[in-house]
Amino acid sequence: MFVTVWEYDVRAGAEAAFEALYGEQGPWVILFRDHAGYLGTQLLHGERQGHYLTLDRWRSAQDYTAMQLARDPRYIALDAQGDALTASERHLGTFTAPDAG
Repeated sequence: MFVTVWEYDVRAGAEAAFEALYGEQGPWVILFRDHAGYLGTQLLHGERQGHYLTLDRWRSAQDYTAMQLARDPRYIALDAQGDALTASERHLGTFTAPDAG
């Protein structure tokens, strides 16, 4: 399994809209579901106000890359919506699960 992790600081008052955008029934998840290898997204709220992480799970790095290369116009529109809700966004990295053997 391949996981990409993003960190967000959401603007005060925009938390509900952010959670709707990135939550398990939100537009990002709907977009990702249209691509092969997508396994799910987990939205985590931090201890401080407006601090969030997203963990997007994919079957493989190749599936994630294929989604990015598809250049779906919805991606650009959703990214702009997210930018309007956040003060900062940072990609923390990509991770793979060790083989279970």
